[in-house]
Amino acid sequence: MGQDFLPEQKRWLEGFLSGATAARNVAPPVPAMAAEPTGPDAEQWKAQDRTVAAGGKLVDQEKWKRADHPFEAYDRLSREARSGAKPKPEDNFRWRYHGLFHVAPAQDSYMCRLRIPNGILTHWQFAAVADLAERLGGGYSHVTTRANLQIREIVPENAPVLVERLMDVGLVSKGSGADNIRNVTGSATAGIDPQELIDTRPHARAWHHHILNTRAMYGLPRKFNVAFDGGGKIPTLEETNDIGFQAVEVLPGAPVRPGIWYRLTLGGITGHKDFARDTGIIVEPAEAVRVADAIVRVFVDHGNRTDRTKARLKYLLDDWGFARFLDEVEKKLGAPLTRIDAALVAKRPATDRGAHIDFHPQRQAGLSWAGIVIPAGRMTAQEMRAIAAIAQDLGDGDIRLTVWQNVILSGIPHSRIAEAKARIKAIGLAWTASAVRAGLVACTGSRGCKFAASDTKGHALDIANHLDGRIELDQPLNIHLTGCHHSCAQHYIGDIGLIGAKVSINEEGDQVEGYHIHVGGGFGADARIGRLLQSDVKAEDAPDRIEALLRAYLAHRADATESFATFTLRHDAEALNAMTQEAAT
Repeated sequence: MGQDFLPEQKRWLEGFLSGATAARNVAPPVPAMAAEPTGPDAEQWKAQDRTVAAGGKLVDQEKWKRADHPFEAYDRLSREARSGAKPKPEDNFRWRYHGLFHVAPAQDSYMCRLRIPNGILTHWQFAAVADLAERLGGGYSHVTTRANLQIREIVPENAPVLVERLMDVGLVSKGSGADNIRNVTGSATAGIDPQELIDTRPHARAWHHHILNTRAMYGLPRKFNVAFDGGGKIPTLEETNDIGFQAVEVLPGAPVRPGIWYRLTLGGITGHKDFARDTGIIVEPAEAVRVADAIVRVFVDHGNRTDRTKARLKYLLDDWGFARFLDEVEKKLGAPLTRIDAALVAKRPATDRGAHIDFHPQRQAGLSWAGIVIPAGRMTAQEMRAIAAIAQDLGDGDIRLTVWQNVILSGIPHSRIAEAKARIKAIGLAWTASAVRAGLVACTGSRGCKFAASDTKGHALDIANHLDGRIELDQPLNIHLTGCHHSCAQHYIGDIGLIGAKVSINEEGDQVEGYHIHVGGGFGADARIGRLLQSDVKAEDAPDRIEALLRAYLAHRADATESFATFTLRHDAEALNAMTQEAAT
């Protein structure tokens, strides 16, 4: 015990004591900083991080995107679908990135929404959708208010199969739901309209493919709509979109090239009672995609990710103002936008509210387009195949969907119009309609949407059937029925707009389907938000109420040229209801 340490032991102890002393003098390690997001979703994740750093609380959907990105989870979607599993709420959100919506309890199945740029597809694609709807869905499709198609009643096992079969025929559903850019709309008669200023097809198609191939265009704060209107006869409703590109003619004497440009409008969302507003900016058509990309990227960076009700572009514009927003867009572009005085832009061609139905001469000599009425936008697979056959046999092979929920066949020789009419009639469809049926628009409704308070498609047909033979109108009329506050059928822009409601019928609280009725809405050059006229109208009473309202219009309008909307603007709600009550007795 009293012996000295061996030399080797002394050296070991000296080293140990030296290391211990040094350790006491070293600062504690600095915690590693979280790595800045990288990769295809970096801008979205950075926006989330800024929100949290500023004290905000992300909504669940923002967390779901990042926890398991939908585009990285397709294998799980396929695996779970094969077992017949129904999606959890977070996966029901994720699978919408693939165009699949589980719509229980309205229907215990999926709905698939497609992407069809400018609403145009070939006859063989249309027939293929019919076949897939019959084999893998409910045997029918809906034409939507974004000139698109939906297939419904798809059991889980068939959902990924349907998505893959669509791609086999050149159609996609990617990004058609959730917080993404929806189907791009364009002029329904693009390239064939005698009065159009520009063919929107190449620009809509270019934007469509830009979205599909640019990951930064997904995972926005909320859904986003873009439309191109070429100045044709059929309204595109671009003023109801987040971005609207309106073809205009810049006059000689302007400080820019005279000719056709797109005028840029921003912030449309009529469900929130706002139309897109003119920015004073014009865009070279070839630059439209680049400008739209910059706008979306500013929205990605600064849109609200804490409150879903305030997450649309409109609210960022309301908060910032247009000047600040456009300044940020120019920073993204790295170049100034082109501004021009409105006096140097020619008046746009007038639209025709009836041009989406019946036969109309095209710009190509000897050819016409045929607008076919699709009742409430619903087509059976058998009807679709018959329409596809007419397009193949008598037309140019294209099938054009419109925001008015109908179908247009183009390139029909004048010499074969009679044959086309006979074949349309043989299907059980029509190429002409009353003013009511021509302007009837309805969302999916409670038969297929859990948000809807009423069966809008069924009630739309009830209204049309009731008015047939009772009311004859010599002016266009739009009746829009939407099931809930999402306003997919844009009830605020209808001459008569109905939004679904549950109506109490006794003191015990029993309820039936019904509507709040608005009047005086408009679009295009007559854009205005309709105002409430009657609340809590039972669905079974709606046809009689609308009949009385139209009778009051016919009896009290200023002259035969006065539109229904103008008539309603001349009277307050009390006067309109008094005239309606009088007409009903």
